[in-house]
Amino acid sequence: MIFSCFTSPPACDRIGIAPPRRIVMAQLHSAKEREMHSEFDFHASYASHRVPVMGRNAVATSQPLASQAGLRMLLQGGNAVDAAIATAMALTVLEPTGNGIGSDAFAIIWDGSRLHGLNASGRAPAAWHPGRFVGRSRMPEIGWEAVTVPGAVSAWAALAQRFGTLPLTTLAQPAIDYARNGFPVSPLIAELWQRGFDKLQHQPGFCACFAPDGRPPRAGELFRNPAQADTLQAIAESNGESFYRGELAQKMVAFARQHNAALTLEDLDRHRADWVSVLSQPFAGGSVQELPPNGQGIATLIALGILEQLDIGRYAPDSVPWLHLSIEAMKLALVDLARYVSDEDHLEFPAQRLLSESYLRQRAALIDPQRAGDFVFGAPQQSGTVYLSAADASGMMVSFIQSNFMGFGSGVVVPGTGISLQNRGAGFSLDPAHPNVVAGGKRPFHTIIPAFALDAQGAPLMSFGVMGGPMQAQGHLQLALRIMLHKQNPQAAIDAPRWRVEQGRHVVFESSLERNTLAALRRLGHQVTLEDPLQGYNFGGAQAIVRDPQGFYIAATESRKDGQAVVF
Repeated sequence: MIFSCFTSPPACDRIGIAPPRRIVMAQLHSAKEREMHSEFDFHASYASHRVPVMGRNAVATSQPLASQAGLRMLLQGGNAVDAAIATAMALTVLEPTGNGIGSDAFAIIWDGSRLHGLNASGRAPAAWHPGRFVGRSRMPEIGWEAVTVPGAVSAWAALAQRFGTLPLTTLAQPAIDYARNGFPVSPLIAELWQRGFDKLQHQPGFCACFAPDGRPPRAGELFRNPAQADTLQAIAESNGESFYRGELAQKMVAFARQHNAALTLEDLDRHRADWVSVLSQPFAGGSVQELPPNGQGIATLIALGILEQLDIGRYAPDSVPWLHLSIEAMKLALVDLARYVSDEDHLEFPAQRLLSESYLRQRAALIDPQRAGDFVFGAPQQSGTVYLSAADASGMMVSFIQSNFMGFGSGVVVPGTGISLQNRGAGFSLDPAHPNVVAGGKRPFHTIIPAFALDAQGAPLMSFGVMGGPMQAQGHLQLALRIMLHKQNPQAAIDAPRWRVEQGRHVVFESSLERNTLAALRRLGHQVTLEDPLQGYNFGGAQAIVRDPQGFYIAATESRKDGQAVVF
């Protein structure tokens, strides 16, 4: 069945913005298109106030004004990369609780014919070494001693140089306008802002930037950050050079010296964003792509590979065996992740060995279909975050993620700049025998991961991601199962009840999961805890754009957050 977005065909060219309980789709005209139909189930299987939106261009983010920033670039003739950059820059202003100018970033781009991966995570200051942190059982999580070189700005510049069509000054304008003239703080972000304030108010520069009146802004209040507007202008005009080698770099390093921190001008100057090849795992007749370590995306691929070995498609989604096997596969993947993943230059063996069919078969054999396990890592044979997705009518698709980590990150904000700095140094280990042990010039283990999926012909199927620390790889698994294997539409897949593996046999479920199912999982030995998804914010925040076989996009946004998917 072909739906028209309005009664008259010309109105179909208007912009669609996720109206409640309404499906928006571009009118299809050709005979060939009329013979085709979407393969996705559009029944509202789970409780939500959202429906997927459809069009030939799409942006999905966790903040409505940021989605509009990306849409503005598409309407000005820009492409999906332009939209992604504008959105990412705007999110540093609009959602400072999850990211900032001092964030790290990663991306996967389909340029119309092939995939490209970008690792723009920063490295540790050259002066860092295990002895610097002697006496600690773990790396610091707040303050200057958690700050590594920020990489997000390099991601914007690298993407714009290689794929962008609009000047960086144009892409930065929505973010600059919101920072200089103010924006109304959305409800969830206001609550997270308060939590960040309670934790970080004594960190250098935090209150001057994010609580200038002595308190964080409340929901609906206008917030302005003119210093951040000036910084974004300087970054745009210099294509990022000011941040790594100019006046902004000098301000960051001067503030670091005031607090006896290790960051130097040389550390900033040496930073580069790296173009990398993606890792791929066959699944459900297509494949899922993740970036290689230092990120955790390989855990998703390990779990999917194990589930392929177990023929997970035999079971209905949300059934007891489906959940049990998915949880067990994820547990196996996470213990391997914790043991082996670090900066790719410091891995004990190539990451691909964790994805070999023989290894995945060995790991799958450890799963008891009748009992929850408590696993240890295997031995392969030697042989707080924002996520956005954008797609355009030319076929370009972007999966992009940037984060300060743990909400506002380190809590350190460089005075007079609006640059809030990440705390990615907390991702290092202090175990000298671990490949992820802290060292100067080394990238730490990273939680933030963008994802992509291809169909059976190797054509783009989906740009997707689930922000939220350790939930990310688990969220990728759950979306891939629902969308790729069971053909749930992306909004239904996002709305569906989620689970989160903790440690051992402990699994946390959203309280909306059916009670008899939970009881059956307990009988299998799972230690079940329930959480309200709207209270803990610990089940992640998803965005997804799926390419329909008819040539348009189906966009969906997280119903647990303030986000919005927009199309035209």
